[in-house]
Order: sequence, then structure tokens, then C-alpha cells
Amino acid sequence: MNDTTRTFGLFGLVALLIIGTGLMQSWNSALLILNMGLISAIMSLGLNLQWGFAGLFNVGVMGFVALGGLAAVLVSMPPVPDAWAAGGQRVIAGLLLGVAVIIAAGTAVNRLPKFRIPGMIIILVTGFFLFRWVFDGGVMAIEAVNPASTGYLGGLGLPILLAWPVGGLIAAGAAWVIGKTALGLRSDYLAIATLGIAEIVIAVMKNEDWLARGVKNVSGLPRPVPYEIDLQNSSDFVAQAQSIGFDPVTASTLWVKLLYAGLFAVILVVLLILAQRALHSPWGRMMRAIRDNETAAEAMGKDVTGRHLQIFIIGCAICGIAGAMMTTLDGQLTPGTYQPLRFTFLIWVMVIVGGSGNNFGAVLGGMLIWFAWVQVEPLGRWLMEVLTSGMSDGPLKSHLLDSAAHMRLLTMGVIMLLVLRFSPRGLIPER
Repeated sequence: MNDTTRTFGLFGLVALLIIGTGLMQSWNSALLILNMGLISAIMSLGLNLQWGFAGLFNVGVMGFVALGGLAAVLVSMPPVPDAWAAGGQRVIAGLLLGVAVIIAAGTAVNRLPKFRIPGMIIILVTGFFLFRWVFDGGVMAIEAVNPASTGYLGGLGLPILLAWPVGGLIAAGAAWVIGKTALGLRSDYLAIATLGIAEIVIAVMKNEDWLARGVKNVSGLPRPVPYEIDLQNSSDFVAQAQSIGFDPVTASTLWVKLLYAGLFAVILVVLLILAQRALHSPWGRMMRAIRDNETAAEAMGKDVTGRHLQIFIIGCAICGIAGAMMTTLDGQLTPGTYQPLRFTFLIWVMVIVGGSGNNFGAVLGGMLIWFAWVQVEPLGRWLMEVLTSGMSDGPLKSHLLDSAAHMRLLTMGVIMLLVLRFSPRGLIPER
């Protein structure tokens, strides 16, 4: 079996699994799996650029996905005038003051060779207390403005589709700051640093209510597709739905999910084409040479650290775009749901199973593993019910039934072990 036949066959298998879900369960479930599978494939593609192209061990995917979700709020939600009047200018002034303090400390280190350490300490300590005095007052004023429904500054009130590239830009900016400090670390230390920074990002989003309401969540985000109720009130849509045998409620839900799937598929195809062009370009060959032997590449005059920073920023930007898309699909930002298991380690499983270094493999892994992640729990529950059907009621039977919820973790481990044993380079290996 050649590579093309193998690729088409595996993607055909994923299509059959999704169609089978529609026939056996419901088309709503199938389309939801498809939409989240497309978003997961984009996340997997971003991580594959970093690990498959350059060998960067980034375990902070969750943080960049969360920054993309934050962008959806900052761009699309309407501003809160009362909050801006109460403390918006003070918060902005505090943030600018914090940046100025950091710049001043850096300047002191370069301009005061004899007193650089005492000078830096004095500037940082004085600036910190001044920053907190200015910033905290504004934050308290903002969070006191109708905290039950707002209590934050809001956004820019722009179309939410603009939040997708903005999410990529915000994630790229954070990646530049992180990369300038962390990319010089060895791979295992880089993993620890990126994981810790991702946790810091989530902690900030949970606790800074003025930014996006923290754990109170932001719901009711604008949508790039029609609302179901608007479709149900449209006489033309109702007539078309009834003409093909669907009731208007079901038809409106399916149509909205199909529109989302179309938008997500367009973004995925565009990113996949760009990733493929990068892979086969001189830049892509240079990245793989650096991945395989940094010392030899550096001896040939290549700027290894600079190229690592480039690919780190690009991969994180793609994860940020995916995060903004996911928040758009959910219609709300819930910082408490960003967990490393779902938004970092599951993405790594997708890349490893699909095929590290192969863009099509990353996309396949994203869709296949997401399908398994969703379907294993109900199938595990059904399997446990069948296995325990002959057992009398008691603590053992209850324990087995309760453990069905953990079947997805066991299944992910088994899938990865089987792939690593029989196809260690992934289902679609790097050529």
C-alpha cells in the first residue's frame, strides 16, 4: 500500500465513523464531533509544526488556546461604558506604567555598570508599589460595576470572525515573550517552563475579573452564523426543511452546525496548504536539518535559536486561532474548563498517533483521537453494563459501573501504545 492510498483510506475511515455516528446515534452528535474534530486538527497541526518540524517540546498548548479564547471576548463583546468610566483609564495607565518600569529597569542594567543591581532593585521595588496603587484602584472600581452581569471592561464590539486572526496574534505575541526567555533551555526544561507558563495564563484569566469576568464566565458571544430561533421563524427555511422531511427545530440545529463545519474546514484547509508549502520549502528543509542535528546546522551558519523562535511563534499562533474558533463554537469563555489533559496532553496524543512531522498525519490524528475521546465513554458505559448484567447488586457492581467514566483515559493509553508498537512513526509517517 503506497502513501497516498494509506492516507485516503485512513481519512475515509474517519469519514465513515462520523457518518456511522449520524446513522446510529444522531446527526447532531456527528456534526458536533466533526466541528470539534476540525478544531482539534488545527491545534494538532500547530503543535506538529513545533515538534515535527523543529523538535520543540512545547507542553503549554493549553495557555495559547486559552489566549485565543480570550481574544474572542476582547474583540466581539460590546464594551461596558460604566466600567470604562469607573476605572478603565486607570487600569490602562497602570499597565503602561508597568511596562515603563520594566523598560527603565532594563535601561538601568545597561547604563549603570557600577550600580546596575542596586539601581534595578530600586526601580523595580518603587515601580511595583506605584503600579499596584494605580492598577488596583482601577480594577476594584471596574469589578464593582454590576458584577452579576458585567464587572469587566467588555470588548470592542467587532465581528467575531476578526477574533480568529486576533487570537493568533495575541498567542504569537505571548510566544515571542516566552520564546525569548525559554527557548535557550534544554528540551525537558523547556517542557517544564511552557507548562508552568500555561498554568500562569489560566490563573490570570481565572482571577482577573476585570479582563473577562474570571470564573464567572462570559456567555452570549456573538456568532458568525444565524441563530436557530431566527431560522425557525423564517417561513422560507421552515418550508425548505419540511420539504425534505425535517422538522424546523432539528433542521435549524443541523444547518447551524453545518455552517460552522464549513467555516472551520476552510480555515483548516488554508493552514494545511500553508504548512505543506512550508514543509517543502528551503525553510522547511532547514528546520528539519536543525531538528535532526542542531550542532551540524549551527556549524553551517544557521541561526538555530532564531529559527526555533520563528517556528515556536507560528505554532502558537495556530493554536491561538483554534482557541478563538472553539470559544466561538461554544458561545462562551469558561477559563475553568482549560485543563492540561484536554488541551495539552490530548493534543500530543493526536500528533503522536497521526504521525509526527507529517501535516496530514497531524490532521488525521486530531480528528480520529477526538472521535475516540467522545465516543469511548458512552461505549465504555454500555460495555460495563453488559459485563455486569449477570452480577447481583453490590459494591463491586457499583464500582465497575462508576469506573466506566475512566475508560476514555485507559483507551487513549492503549491506542497510543498500540500505535507506538506497530507503527512507531504514526499512522501516516513523515516521508
